[in-house]
Amino acid sequence: MPLARAIHNAISRWCRHAVLGLLVACIAGGAVAQAGPRRVVFLAQDFRNGGITTVYRSFEQACQELGWTLSVVNGKGDKAVIRRLFDEALAAGVDGIVLGGFDEADIADRLAAASRPPPALVGWHASAAHGPTPYLFANVSTDPHVVADMAVALVTPPSGGQAGVVIFNDSRFDIANVKTLRMRDALSRCARCELLAVEDLPIASAAKDVPAALEKLQQRFGKRWTHVLAINDIYMDSMHFPLQALGRGDIVGIAAGDGSRTALSRIRSGRSQQLATIAEPTGLQGWQLADELRRAFAKQPPSGRVAQPIAVTTELLRQLGPLEIDDLLPYRAEYRQQWSTSQQGRAKAGETPK
Repeated sequence: MPLARAIHNAISRWCRHAVLGLLVACIAGGAVAQAGPRRVVFLAQDFRNGGITTVYRSFEQACQELGWTLSVVNGKGDKAVIRRLFDEALAAGVDGIVLGGFDEADIADRLAAASRPPPALVGWHASAAHGPTPYLFANVSTDPHVVADMAVALVTPPSGGQAGVVIFNDSRFDIANVKTLRMRDALSRCARCELLAVEDLPIASAAKDVPAALEKLQQRFGKRWTHVLAINDIYMDSMHFPLQALGRGDIVGIAAGDGSRTALSRIRSGRSQQLATIAEPTGLQGWQLADELRRAFAKQPPSGRVAQPIAVTTELLRQLGPLEIDDLLPYRAEYRQQWSTSQQGRAKAGETPK
């Protein structure tokens, strides 16, 4: 038990070092004017993506704190549906829109065709870049290069042999392509690693496409194939039983994002072939999305925050016990303090809250 407590404390210190400094610096830098009640829309690329779902839940909590009216719509992985829903949000005259997991380029022409000034736009994984982008006030994401490097660092070649790696990508998304290219580069620097193939499969059809892809990979590479790297946990959702049926219970899976609840449950059990996920601190990011919108409404600059990803393994989850990986991050208290400070600043200035 002393060991568990020591590891727990070490995790807590590490998480605080990665996030708390940025939050405190923002508070110390001066209050941001409270924006007042707003109408906002969360437009999800596909709620079958666990990362999008958990970010939305956290964003919803933050909107409740701010007194905003929130609507949520699901694009179901269909670009045409996403564009139609975006047009509807524009026509409704909402104050802000969150692009939840789809590329900003998908709606660029819709902004150009809009007959009125666009609402404030922020995104989660809506660009390969974090922070301000050509169309977004801010894109909230970890650094995909860091995520990719952390994933490849967990690839352990078998004793006396080579690690044969297959990468699963969805080339429709810029951020996925950045991760894939970075993982390829990192593997090329590993003396005992070999990149066997890159499988380009849409996330939305992973449940249908992955089993057939695994069978073909086994036919092509056999025992040379030892590891799977994937740009998202959702590919791992459909791997365990097909691999078992192929007699490949030895394949090791590592996801370079996002830390879905399904993946965390599977890793926590210790019985899955998924060794790890490089998790986004999605709770923090949901609140950051709300804060970036609040800054946009108040005509203040973006926060500039980039959260540190977390390498989640069975050992880490067992040491955390019932805690979620975000529970050690004090973001809720820090944002509440920041927002409260902003409201107090308005009151002292004699402004009437909207």
